[in-house]
Amino acid sequence: MPIGAEPQPAGGVHFRVWAPLPARLALVVDGVEHELAVEDGGYRSAFVREARPGSRYGFRLDGRPTPLPDPASRLQPDGPHGLSAVVDPAAYRWSDDAWPGVRGEDGHVVYEMHVGTFTPEGTYAAAAAKLPLLKDVGITVVELMPVAEFCGRFGWGYDGVDLFAPTRLYGTPDDLRAFVDTAHRLGLGVILDVVYNHFGPDGNYLPCFSDTYLTDRYPNEWGDAINFDGPGSAPVREFVRENAAYWVREFHLDGLRLDATQQIFDASPTHIVAELTAAARAAAGRRHVFVVAENEPQEARLVRPVEEGGYGLDGVWHEDLHHTAHVALTGRAEAYYSDYTGSARELLACVKHGFLYQGQRSAWQKKPRGMPALDLPAHRRITFLENHDQVANSAFGLRLVDLGDRARLRVLTALLLLGPGTPMLFQGQEFAATTPFLYFADHKPDLATAVETGRREFISQFPSVAAVETDRPGLEATFRKCALDWSERDRHAWAVALHRDLLTLRRTDPVLAGPYRLDGAVLSDEAFLVRFFGAGDERLLIVNTGREVAWRIWPEPLLAPPADRTWRLVWSSEDPAYGGEGAVSPLAADGSWRFPGRTAALLAAVPDSAA
Repeated sequence: MPIGAEPQPAGGVHFRVWAPLPARLALVVDGVEHELAVEDGGYRSAFVREARPGSRYGFRLDGRPTPLPDPASRLQPDGPHGLSAVVDPAAYRWSDDAWPGVRGEDGHVVYEMHVGTFTPEGTYAAAAAKLPLLKDVGITVVELMPVAEFCGRFGWGYDGVDLFAPTRLYGTPDDLRAFVDTAHRLGLGVILDVVYNHFGPDGNYLPCFSDTYLTDRYPNEWGDAINFDGPGSAPVREFVRENAAYWVREFHLDGLRLDATQQIFDASPTHIVAELTAAARAAAGRRHVFVVAENEPQEARLVRPVEEGGYGLDGVWHEDLHHTAHVALTGRAEAYYSDYTGSARELLACVKHGFLYQGQRSAWQKKPRGMPALDLPAHRRITFLENHDQVANSAFGLRLVDLGDRARLRVLTALLLLGPGTPMLFQGQEFAATTPFLYFADHKPDLATAVETGRREFISQFPSVAAVETDRPGLEATFRKCALDWSERDRHAWAVALHRDLLTLRRTDPVLAGPYRLDGAVLSDEAFLVRFFGAGDERLLIVNTGREVAWRIWPEPLLAPPADRTWRLVWSSEDPAYGGEGAVSPLAADGSWRFPGRTAALLAAVPDSAA
């Protein structure tokens, strides 16, 4: 790397840091102080023969009594306020030489995981032991919530301050490597959630080394924005660009999920998001890299090719589908959900056209939202019914299985897993976990009070829960109650079967596995159909989130089967194996249609003789 501590093949360690701000700077290694050579552009470096992997070190700025950690530290054994430790990134022996990486267009299923609560142990090793269960259901890519070092004993990870140091809380850097290696042996990809829109409020020593890491020229939801385009921004861009490449190169990660990209501000000719994405791809060599973004307005430019003025990412989170599905399931449309009705028309529009807001005005935000995206390939939309934010935003961290009835949840799960897009599940969703996922963060008292107040203010936008007492983010009990209860996987066999069967259909059905084109029609306010046209074969998906629909006539051409064929039921959300009341075809023997309430059904076009 251009900065950091690098063990040398012949012994010793080379140290390099960007530190234009302090007048005097000394390197302290294992208690011994060393002078640094001054280089152009504010860089300083030194070679220490006695240093080795495991050596503890830091930088003494302007005579401070306590050395500060390395901005590019690979490990902080005592957290962000302690000394850094030298790490040899080449010591781990990988077994994934043949691993090809992850291509976005290959039809993946993503699984979002918070390492600290995925298992009661909260470690990489414990999480790795559960990976075969994800493989069994049909997951293909694991997405780790942020692991960059942050202050405290627990947290979501979005307050990272040491971007190159995997947090001590879940294990060693080699434990993370072993997790990725295990995933690759199982045929699973791993991508990492990274935060390049702000630094955490505690333990961020970067401004002590340079006063150009941050800027107040842009409003930022979480503090000062990172300076990507102002004076002194070139080394800052290098810092972030190299961080993106570092995770791919040294940990064999298959890509990145970029947090809240709408808060990454850059007016440069090449946006930093495009630059860091290119760096991640270059670091992968022959392997494919999968880079996706969270972006509240769902800006299509993120996933357009660079040669067309885009940033070259592989996907962007589809917030609109989540929001309208949430309203359809719960019947509640508070706060940002007030822009949605949960109707069949909206759900079908998500299937056919992707984002619901593509430049028209949002009543909730009181401004236009989104940009034209009708031409985007479906796989570039990351679709989901749950994620860490949306579960926590229920105030009590409740899962959808606790917020709506199971029949309707099975219907929406079928839409998610059989419909177009790249589906994503949140940890435990595949077995209908009832453990909550709350907001938790361990901060020092004054900061903890401010964080708790801010969280209470955020939740107040939901009138139904604005006055209720919620779990306090700073309590360890809040964190502990979020750990998945894996015994539920056995008790909720219906949910595991539902997800496994749907993902098997998605992967093996000759039409749904693609390529296909699709069309759809609204059948009622709560029911619609999606017709998939494959190579010489067709499928019909009926989705009804409400009451039964049984009109006398059906002048809808998409219900008509292909020539010399008829429709046969191949899957139903009401199968008793999923806790349903019995699978009944919506097409009766006499050719009449009846669409049962709160039911999804998949039909195949078969020859008349086979019917």
